[in-house]
Amino acid sequence: MKSLFEQFGGTYRKESDYAIPNLEMPYTGNFEIGIYGQRHLYYLQHYSRITYINLLTSGKLNEYLVEIDSQAQERVFRIVEQMKQAQGITEQLKENNPIKWTQFMNCIKRQAEEIIFAGLIYD
Repeated sequence: MKSLFEQFGGTYRKESDYAIPNLEMPYTGNFEIGIYGQRHLYYLQHYSRITYINLLTSGKLNEYLVEIDSQAQERVFRIVEQMKQAQGITEQLKENNPIKWTQFMNCIKRQAEEIIFAGLIYD
């Protein structure tokens, strides 16, 4: 009599006295996961295990992380641009005082990332 696993097309391999099922994860593609996706992955692994396991076992984890990373990058860019305009950070300042411009931009980027971390990455 065949097991349910075999009835659905599963196969086994023999190792010592054990029959080990031949299981393979589906191919999910070759994805580049950026820093925001990696941070969200860490969050899922440590604080949202059920979501992590569901995404992993369904084969959708990498695709999901790429999407989160893409959304985060887009939002950071948009927030940085809005904050630059609100604070009057211009290309003229960049030409006249590049060090001050860099300080402002670093501060703005960190603020934008904190917004994204709180609202998307660690949520």
